[in-house]
Amino acid sequence: MSIVIDRPPTSPRVQPTPAPRPLADPGRWAGRAALPALLVVTAVLYLWNLSINGYANSFYAAAAQAGGSSWKAWFFGSLDAQNFITVDKPPASLWVTGLSVRLFGMNSWAVLAPQALMGVAAVGLLYATVRRSVGDPRQGVVAGLIAGSVLAFTPAAALMFRFNNPDALLVLLMVAAAYALVRAVAVSSWTWLALVGTALGLAFLTKMLQGLLVLPGFGLTYLLMAKTGWLRRCLHLAVATMSLIISAGWWVLVVALWPAGSRPYIGGSTDNTVMDLVLGYNGLGRIFGASAGGGGGNTGGQGAAGSSFGGVTGLNRLFGSEMGYEISWLLPVALFVIAYAVYQTGAQRFSRRTDSRIGRPELTGVLMWGGWLIVTGVIFSYMSGTIHPYYTVALAPAIGALVGLGGVLAWQRRDRPDGAIALSTMIILAAGWSYVLLDRAEFGPAWTHIALVGLSAVSAIAIAIGNRVGARKLIAAAVIVGAMSGFSATAAFGVATSATAHSGSIPTAVETADGDSGMGGGMGGPGGDRSGVAAPSAAAPGAAASSGARPTAPAGIGGQGTDSALAALLKATTATWAAATNGSQSAAGYEIASGTSVMAIGGWSGDPTPTLAQFIAYVEAGKIGYYIGGSQGGSPGGSNSSAAEIAAWVADNYTAQTVGGQTVYRLT
Repeated sequence: MSIVIDRPPTSPRVQPTPAPRPLADPGRWAGRAALPALLVVTAVLYLWNLSINGYANSFYAAAAQAGGSSWKAWFFGSLDAQNFITVDKPPASLWVTGLSVRLFGMNSWAVLAPQALMGVAAVGLLYATVRRSVGDPRQGVVAGLIAGSVLAFTPAAALMFRFNNPDALLVLLMVAAAYALVRAVAVSSWTWLALVGTALGLAFLTKMLQGLLVLPGFGLTYLLMAKTGWLRRCLHLAVATMSLIISAGWWVLVVALWPAGSRPYIGGSTDNTVMDLVLGYNGLGRIFGASAGGGGGNTGGQGAAGSSFGGVTGLNRLFGSEMGYEISWLLPVALFVIAYAVYQTGAQRFSRRTDSRIGRPELTGVLMWGGWLIVTGVIFSYMSGTIHPYYTVALAPAIGALVGLGGVLAWQRRDRPDGAIALSTMIILAAGWSYVLLDRAEFGPAWTHIALVGLSAVSAIAIAIGNRVGARKLIAAAVIVGAMSGFSATAAFGVATSATAHSGSIPTAVETADGDSGMGGGMGGPGGDRSGVAAPSAAAPGAAASSGARPTAPAGIGGQGTDSALAALLKATTATWAAATNGSQSAAGYEIASGTSVMAIGGWSGDPTPTLAQFIAYVEAGKIGYYIGGSQGGSPGGSNSSAAEIAAWVADNYTAQTVGGQTVYRLT
């Protein structure tokens, strides 16, 4: 007997229908489009009408011209192609502009465009760095865009990325070091950490010790946050230190080994060595104010707070007149973010909610940027040596990064009272301090200042209400409006700074004081300094002034154009140096106008070269065509003690003539 068991009919094999392809994430595409848009806007801000600045700082422009025609001058950073004396800084930034001049000829764009492109690159790198400092990729994009925007429009950045001082390259290299540090911490990599050291070593070759102010914060960040054992962390830091020493020290070593008689005098030093420049004029002399290195005297504590020489020391220096205008707009917000992160880090130890905790990437970012801001800010605040307001551009990346990170951290907690309070506080701080600065500078119509504060107050109230009733859309709208109101003043002042012509040695944002503070102060703009303190009267002799009007280019003595007859006279010479004159600033103007080499007696800061005996030997050898009198020494640090002796000797032995309004002696 057989039993038949019925089986269910076998269904025909059907090919599975492929799942529909997911639609493109609009947020992802928006993020991809936002960065190029930010970079394009930044490029327009920094490049538009760039030539209104002429050659900007003729001192560095002349050195770029020299480097464009002589590889030896390019390597040493010489002021003239015949290598009499270097500028008073190491040459890294001049390597860039010297190559640009060699490629494109001596013109305003060749000198200034590299700085603008460095600014665009710095904004892009800051975006990439901050984006990696947030665990959520979408929120990382937002934080990076905020940080990049703040950097781009900070007045100090809009000023220095359109100028040819070394600060543009300095900022780019420090941001590059920060990017490498974030990568190093994420994977505990000694190779990435070595790149941090390399970037900071190059920053040292750009502006010496200022490039190393971020070291304490960077070292502490890796020591605390890297995911590896303590011994490995210390070994990795040792490797990074060696990388820094090698990248910073190779040029110093070459200069030390090069016979002094066949290289230019190291400008700014007292003994013709780079190490004297490092430890004196450009190092400890800047911080402590001791007279060192050819005149790094105690000038920084003079004048009004934030004036062209920094003003009086103290924690309020960064908020004082000119420094305040250039950097402090969102500084209160950045400081609040540090405090808020510290609070959250402490509070999360007692909280059971995992969503209240700051992620490791965010904590790394706050520690790194907070260390950068605090250490550099405190040193700038208490430096009693020479300091100028535009130095504060070095704070701009840290401020931008902290604002971006803080906004994301508070947004992540917007449904909680502390998050709502943090968002409101950031908006109020940004708008409130902007109101103070706008009113002090008398920048724009007064009603716009009140409207800015009103919008921020309404936004803060709306955030509180939205948090209370759980209205997320209301919170989002209020945050957007509040952020725009808080950022608008910074952006407006940055755009105005970019649109203002600057030249001379100490450019400043827009016009921010009554009259000229000297040395190319550029203190003009919509309104004056309302602090009630007069601008300092001490000015560097022979320095060019900056104003809101287009400078006469090429810049010469005191910012005036060099007479064409005098320029033609210098061009016609066949001597090694077409002329000799007192001070690098004066010599630079003549060099740019004539395309010849001019010997700068005393250099920029009263350097002890040449002596009278050396000068006489140059003249007897037929190496100097003319002596141009009537100009002064290079900077407030004093003048070359031999300058008066040289002037007297020339007057006693040669006949004076007047060319282009200048007293000229023919020496050959």
